Amino acid sequence: TMTIHSEEHIVDVHVRSGVYSSDTIFDYTHGYIATRLFSRNACFIMKIKKDLIPELREIGRLAFERETMRDVYSPNNVWALFQAGSSRLGHFKDWILYGKHIEQLCTGLPLYE
Repeated sequence: TMTIHSEEHIVDVHVRSGVYSSDTIFDYTHGYIATRLFSRNACFIMKIKKDLIPELREIGRLAFERETMRDVYSPNNVWALFQAGSSRLGHFKDWILYGKHIEQLCTGLPLYE
């Protein structure tokens, strides 16, 4: 499911698929995406690259297109490949940088950037 909070410039994406379940937050105000993978008990954070990630006003339209026209190819599909590296727990300065929504999602989990 996807929830778009236009006034806060936030998109919440919840994937419920057993071992592959995850929650993702697109925080357009702070410019970061955070994905919490429940099977890994970890949080992955990456900077929003404007040339690769749809803008907030466009992401809802793309989700609607995908839902109503499942068989139609869209060149705007977004995939990310995370490469494991060193992790750390978030600190106060991280949460100022990433914002309160990502803090709520990732507090207490190892962070991978």
